Amino acid sequence: MADTLVRFEGVRKTYGGAAAAAVVGLDLEIARGELMTLLGPSGSGKTTTLMMLAGFEMPSAGRILLEGRDIAHTAPHRRGIGVVFQSYALFPHMSVAENVGFPLSVRGVGRAEREARVLKALGMVRLEGYADRRPVQLSGGQQQRVALARALVFEPPIVLLDEPLGALDKALREEMQLEIRHIHQRLGVTMMYVTHDQAEALTLSDRIAVFEGGRIRQLADPKRLYDRPADAFVAGFVGENNLLPGTIEARDGEDCTVRLACGPVVAAQAVDCGAAGQPCLVAIRPERVAVAGVTASDLGEGALPAVLQEAIFLGDHVRLRLSLGDGGEILAKRPAGVGALPEPGGPAAIAWPEGAAFAFRAAG
Repeated sequence: MADTLVRFEGVRKTYGGAAAAAVVGLDLEIARGELMTLLGPSGSGKTTTLMMLAGFEMPSAGRILLEGRDIAHTAPHRRGIGVVFQSYALFPHMSVAENVGFPLSVRGVGRAEREARVLKALGMVRLEGYADRRPVQLSGGQQQRVALARALVFEPPIVLLDEPLGALDKALREEMQLEIRHIHQRLGVTMMYVTHDQAEALTLSDRIAVFEGGRIRQLADPKRLYDRPADAFVAGFVGENNLLPGTIEARDGEDCTVRLACGPVVAAQAVDCGAAGQPCLVAIRPERVAVAGVTASDLGEGALPAVLQEAIFLGDHVRLRLSLGDGGEILAKRPAGVGALPEPGGPAAIAWPEGAAFAFRAAG
């Protein structure tokens, strides 16, 4: 990768033996100026990866390079990396200005320069008038901004953010997601962001590394990750997906037909699946599923008969649960107020655009 800032080379982290590997054979590059998000469930290895880069965990094997220099065994305070934790870790007895200026104080920066840089950092996070307040006088979102200003004030080559919005309510969390994205865009600072929240990752990131079992399952930009998941785990974890079990009936390159376990035969793109006769999962995003209160033949070729079981109004959209074939079930989403729906318990038809369904190998 051109202008690589951070490189993980064959990094492994174990606790008490190979059976307790938290990160396995990690190879990852982060470009200068990139906002890279590590996304995954609890225990997937994403936070361990961030902690190894920060220096709070030592790798069991491999190298971690920062600007070409191996820092795998360098003390945290000698790496010059900014870190923002979920707890913010602000000093309660210090003012906002003193908290933000602390990294400069320990680096021996003079008072005049320190004050100027603190004011600049507070301006970056829109807290210019809060320099004399104590953390207890701030809201959760303001405390998070102070922590971010403190991580930025000494102009580190990279800032690491470990679930920094986890303690905020939904509305404030969404506001701060955009704030962090805008700060990144304005300053061009390199960031590594850890979260288990898929929507947060899609909102913030230039690229997303999806972790599972200590490995990266897919590394891609948000749109490709959402539109073209690499396997069934990514399809099920990133956003919402119908994952319908079935068996490959025929395969021709990247195209295949699948007989679903509930009976119908559907076309799909063969992303990560075997040959004819192999079990698979067919993934279809709920928002790609069209629903009509008519017979399947009225929706055209490829439409499937279904029965509407439930329609839940969620403000901007309606969530539909339909039974499909012999015991199958599929979810659909439709913008609220668009078109008529069948009555619950009544017949319906479903269809989706060509290329919207993907076939993956079944787990195990």
